[in-house]
Amino acid sequence: MESRRRMRSISVGTPGDDVSQELDRLIKLRGRDLRLRKVDQQNAVKIVNHLIESLLDFLKNNEDQPLFRDVSVLTSGSYYEMVKINKPNEFDIMLKLKVPRLEMAELEEYQGVFYNLKLLKYTREEIKHFLLEDERTVSATKIKAEMHRLVRKFISSHFKGKGWVVCRKLVNSPAVTLEFNNKEKEDDVMSVDIVPTLEVPQGWPQAARAGPNINNWLGKKCRRQIVSKAVYFVPKRPKGRTLTDNAKESWRISFSHIEKEMMQYHGNKKTCCESSSNKCCRKRCLQLLKCLIEGLKQRYPKELEPLCSYHGKTAFLHVLSDRVTDSLWSPSQLSVSFMNLFGYFERRALDGSLPHFFVCHHNLFSPPAFPKRALTFLTNALKEQRDLGLPVLKMPSPSAALVPDPDALVPDPDALVPDPDALVPDPDALIHPNPINDTDSIVAARSYVLVYIGLLVVIVCVGIGCAFQN
Repeated sequence: MESRRRMRSISVGTPGDDVSQELDRLIKLRGRDLRLRKVDQQNAVKIVNHLIESLLDFLKNNEDQPLFRDVSVLTSGSYYEMVKINKPNEFDIMLKLKVPRLEMAELEEYQGVFYNLKLLKYTREEIKHFLLEDERTVSATKIKAEMHRLVRKFISSHFKGKGWVVCRKLVNSPAVTLEFNNKEKEDDVMSVDIVPTLEVPQGWPQAARAGPNINNWLGKKCRRQIVSKAVYFVPKRPKGRTLTDNAKESWRISFSHIEKEMMQYHGNKKTCCESSSNKCCRKRCLQLLKCLIEGLKQRYPKELEPLCSYHGKTAFLHVLSDRVTDSLWSPSQLSVSFMNLFGYFERRALDGSLPHFFVCHHNLFSPPAFPKRALTFLTNALKEQRDLGLPVLKMPSPSAALVPDPDALVPDPDALVPDPDALVPDPDALIHPNPINDTDSIVAARSYVLVYIGLLVVIVCVGIGCAFQN
């Protein structure tokens, strides 16, 4: 209980060069373990490419909906940005639909992230089947529903019984999610998100024209090139129970194609990571933060439900635009660089403000998308991780299971009653579910040996007594 109460006081440390040897060793070892195996990548990409090629062929020849015949693929997400961790088991595929020119109408209550998309003029093209009553506004729900129906039909006709299944629709998700269950490895599940996407080529909306802040990082020329690119919209509505009709039919702006390009050319100098002598640790730091966020979500799935890897990625981009010099990100500076990133993310959570990297007036830590209770829990959890030396990054020890815990044989009655005051479980339990030090493990082992010897002596004596009686 005392360890839980310690979490009530919040004091965020300022990141610096003082990283303990133990923490430095942990960060470097964990960063090395996050690399993807080439064999796993090759197998996964082969399966996904076959799926996407077959889907494109199916859509091209489908007779149900001509609008979906002419689509182009945009790859996005952590795998294609080369920052995926642990396993290549998640892929994001955007299918860009060919539609007439569109205009954007911002939903002001959502600070420049959600829009209604309208045709510039009335049309007789195939998009007309996906318009609202005004015959100009493109319906996000209709597009997403038709994409889901076509993908279900594709799987049932081309991949039935071959491991692929279509997941149920989620109201706030723009994607049709497919899962592949490997028959040889039952716990090896791979998912592919297929997202219908609309392009608006005639410039960025007003809310996004102030960002991104990359002049000192990638240069003014690169910024001009980025801002001149088209923006994309995906059929995702805001979170909330009392949405207006416009909000229910809204599209969320997406910069994933630009994020992917920035991750590829991430150095202050163009030669960064072109050879082994010019390597940096930027992507490794993002992978470590993703690992930390994933670990926290696994431990507290309900309390941290709003948290996702995009929050970490946004914090990462802000730090890149501030720490611009390549020498600050040399591989030897991995621990210091990661703790700077962790410190920035921690401060953003404490302040309750994480600006969208491209739409700076939009706060990713604001309700209802990120409730205050979840933000308080996240702040406490990050503070605890810092105080305990980032235990969520520690790999489970295989040798710990070899020594039985005598106390685990008898359940603790107090453990059956949850503590309503506790925001975060006991920090000591974060390090290992059965914390036994070396002395306790030796005593436990000797206790079992003495018990077994005693039982053996009793059995022998009883046997000898029975023999004499006979």
